[in-house]
Amino acid sequence: MTIDQYANRFVCDLVAYEPGKPIEETARELGLDPSQIVKVASNENPLGPSPMAKSAMLLAIEESHIYPDGGGYNLRSTLAKTLGLGSENIILGNGSNEIIELLCHTFLNRDSELIAAKHAFVVYKLMATLFGANYVEVPDPEFTHDLDAMADAITPNTRLVFIANPNNPTGTMVDQSAIDRFMARLPEHVIAVFDEAYIEFPDSPPDTIRYVREGRNVCVLRTFSKIHGLAGLRVGYGIAPPHLATLLQKARQPFNVNAIAQAAALAALADTQHTENTRQVNREGMAFYENAFHERGLEYVPSHANFLLVKTGNGDELFREMLKQGVIVRAMSSYKLPDWIRISIGTAAQNSRVMEVFDALRPTSVTP
Repeated sequence: MTIDQYANRFVCDLVAYEPGKPIEETARELGLDPSQIVKVASNENPLGPSPMAKSAMLLAIEESHIYPDGGGYNLRSTLAKTLGLGSENIILGNGSNEIIELLCHTFLNRDSELIAAKHAFVVYKLMATLFGANYVEVPDPEFTHDLDAMADAITPNTRLVFIANPNNPTGTMVDQSAIDRFMARLPEHVIAVFDEAYIEFPDSPPDTIRYVREGRNVCVLRTFSKIHGLAGLRVGYGIAPPHLATLLQKARQPFNVNAIAQAAALAALADTQHTENTRQVNREGMAFYENAFHERGLEYVPSHANFLLVKTGNGDELFREMLKQGVIVRAMSSYKLPDWIRISIGTAAQNSRVMEVFDALRPTSVTP
């Protein structure tokens, strides 16, 4: 007899999320110099945090013996002002992942359903499993959310529909007309969750905040991990009408966003130059990879985010071989895409190194 039999069976059924392989772990395992490793696996900002955010972090360290503002007043107020909303519309999270968990804590149980696209962020399925809910997976032709089919899948038991836009790991994006059509069909017992972790990268993204202003059952998720380069601090936020935000606040842990993260996020919002620099690096890197894949006759998914999905053959094998050369990409077998890898956009030097290693391995490890 072991303690396992007393554990929550939904926890026992979970397959743990596997993040992109860390640089330090790769260096230890393979005996490599960490400074020579190129990590393009986790859609991180290759420019790092903004200078303003770095300065704010250093100042915040001086008061790290004091508990943070549990309500996140300054950050929530600034976000609300930026969005033309009230602070009552903002929920802070330990990364936007925590907002996903808060939504599932609040609305899922054994009798409920969560709907998501086939190739959507794997955490949605993990959370549905954790709370014993039925996970409904809707096909996504050409790797793009089919919002009409997702609306068709809604039943009286549906509570949450997750729409990642742009989507991770495919980089595809649904447009305003598809969203408006979906929202016109959304019943009152369902919450539409628009996961917009990469919304700052496309030039003309759709507007989902309009539905928050209208008081609809909508929660928009955003993060400081991507364009703002603060992934290591874990700070994100949800945007929702007050009746929904109030429920999520009840499920939130006190002091869930630390003081250093709040200070850095607040400063990052003001550093618009860093944001624009990141966009420019991303545009140039995206063009580099698209041209490289086109020249090599490789299939890839045009992306609106800061990464590209490319079909290479045996993705797991290529991942392992590139890892030996100090280049970390992301294998996609966990997303049911064993012939693909995902590459995050890096600096020009990092991108060139990725393709150098890719080409060196391609004859033996890649099947076009």
